[in-house]
Order: sequence, then C-alpha cells, then structure tokens
Amino acid sequence: MASKTNAVRLVEQAKIPCREAEYAFDENDLNGLHAAEGIGMPPEQVFKTLVARGERTGINVFCIPVCFELDLKKAAKAAGDKNMELIHVKELLGLTGYIRGGCSPVGMKKKYPTYIDETCQLYDEIAVSAGVRGHQMIVPPEPLAVLVDAEYADLCI
Repeated sequence: MASKTNAVRLVEQAKIPCREAEYAFDENDLNGLHAAEGIGMPPEQVFKTLVARGERTGINVFCIPVCFELDLKKAAKAAGDKNMELIHVKELLGLTGYIRGGCSPVGMKKKYPTYIDETCQLYDEIAVSAGVRGHQMIVPPEPLAVLVDAEYADLCI
C-alpha cells in the first residue's frame, strides 16, 4: 500500500474508521465505474467528487455515486443557487489541490460548501477518493459528512 495520503490522515485524525483500497487505473479511462470494479464494491457505494461553480454561491463540492450523473438543477437547488456548472478540469488542481480522478472531499485547499447524495445514508460505508488516482478510502458516510461539514441532498439524474 502506498504511503498515507493527506485525506486518509485527516480521516484517521478525526477518529473515523477507515479502510483503504487501491486499484490499477488507466490515465485515459478515469471512469468511476472502473474504480468500483477495481476495489470490488457496488457502484452505488463508490462516490465521485465533482466541483461546480454556482452563479451566486461560487465553488461547491458534490459527492455522488459513480453510476449516476450530477443533476445540475438539483445541485443548484441544494446550494441555494439558480445555476450551477461543473468547473473546467484545468481549474481543479488550483481550486482543490487535487487532480481529475483523485479528487477527495477531504483535505481540499479551501473549505467549500459540500453536498453528498442522500443515498449514502443507505449504506454502512461508502468509498471516496483518498486524494490520489487509484486509491480509495472506505468510510461510514455520517462521520465523513460531519468531517467535511456536508449536507445530504438529492443530487442525481
């Protein structure tokens, strides 16, 4: 196992139970379904982290199951905004400190309003990126939401 990422260290410091899982990834196919398959978890329990910009609210973070798409209307409503659009990939590193395929809701450069799809509450544990490609952390959703100060919302198409 690779050395602990900052995101994993922050989760462990918060005394949140955490298991790590690594998988082989393809630079040209960073699809979340591949991550779910690689760690042997159902896609409904593996959450991708998306970053979007609201017209009024600025940067927001959304965590949704890898098998779904973010509904931008629902995302805007959750954030209390009229419009929401995904940021360009080239902005991701500067805003979050993470690259595409390795963006974690934990340990971003700044604290952004964060929303997790409400389906996470159906599971004892979910997987989210540990902050690098090919590395997931498997955690209970409630303490994760508390750690990143997230709200639950209906976010998916």
